[in-house]
Amino acid sequence: MVVALSTGWFSGMSHYGRSIKITAKGGSSVYAKVVDECDSVHGCDAEHNYEEPCAYNVVDASPAVWDALGLDQNIGLQDVTWSDE
Repeated sequence: MVVALSTGWFSGMSHYGRSIKITAKGGSSVYAKVVDECDSVHGCDAEHNYEEPCAYNVVDASPAVWDALGLDQNIGLQDVTWSDE
């Protein structure tokens, strides 16, 4: 299970390679590894489909994280919190 954090939260790679605890609104939690930055300033390059810049408060999670939290990927953005635990 992996995630990308928005630029501010990624914090110059200070969270790269670390596991964070993600908690869904209903209280389910899961640990996932931070493997990338979701660029909140420039957006993404060709390798990442030229995506628009992310919001400043994004945890972009793999499908395995969504499934483990019991979230419906078809809904889109979901409220979650995260911590460095």
